Amino acid sequence: MPIRMLAWVVLVFAPGLWAEERTVDPTWLHRYVPELHERNSDLTTSSCHYVPIFGEGDSQPRAVQSVARLGEVSLDAHGECAPANYARQEELYFALQGSGALQYGEQTHGLRANDFTYVSPTVRHRLSNPSDKEFRVVVMTVSIPAEVSINRASEPAVANLADLREQTVEGHPTSVLYKLLIGPHKGTRDRINAAYVVADLFLMDFAPDGTNFPHHHEVAEEIYLVLDGEGQMVAGGGMDGVEGLHPAKAGDAYYFRPNCTVGFYNRKGGDSKAHILAVRVFVPLPKNPD
Repeated sequence: MPIRMLAWVVLVFAPGLWAEERTVDPTWLHRYVPELHERNSDLTTSSCHYVPIFGEGDSQPRAVQSVARLGEVSLDAHGECAPANYARQEELYFALQGSGALQYGEQTHGLRANDFTYVSPTVRHRLSNPSDKEFRVVVMTVSIPAEVSINRASEPAVANLADLREQTVEGHPTSVLYKLLIGPHKGTRDRINAAYVVADLFLMDFAPDGTNFPHHHEVAEEIYLVLDGEGQMVAGGGMDGVEGLHPAKAGDAYYFRPNCTVGFYNRKGGDSKAHILAVRVFVPLPKNPD
């Protein structure tokens, strides 16, 4: 049999042979945070523990693009993390539980539950916990492309969710209200405007039966972390335009690649509120689309 004919026969009758040789990066990922395990990182010490959710330390780190990592740091009472200093990465912190402190250069700032802050690239920083109870923080580390010019380090700013008013966002339903936490350094709408690659860190407050309509972002990846409540997460969709729906509850985290359909439907009835902490990060366009 000619070689060309043999290759055709193998391709037609054994397509799985080539499929097994490579994998395709997923368009979205799901993690349930309470089931995840601690991993070592550059932050960890005997009293500072890191649980990866997406990116570095996760089983599929290549799936995320600009996001280097998103995970949960927990500090034992009177514990402290290792100091860090990143030349071309920016970090966002959101305090989930307890109280602690952020050393930012030569300054120290107290942190409490629902506080959020931004750490500029090049600034040496460290989390610590001077209290008698556990301190838990979400950490988001984002890579800054080489072509992006970095200005001098921004002054540290710490704010709390209670400081922000809820608002609607144009193009989104009024059944979800937003608190805009951290955005670009050239922007003005967020409480802290300091980032280079982060498009927005925000909190969504869903009314009963509220929704964030299914949509997608062409040049940004997005992560949703369900803080409380339950409903249906939209992740991807089919050729018929029907979105993929997945049960979502507190502790669920979803990653969405650029152009992936994303949204959320809160459950109906009573006082069934839901809150989602979300971050949207710009992804550089490839220099050669091929």
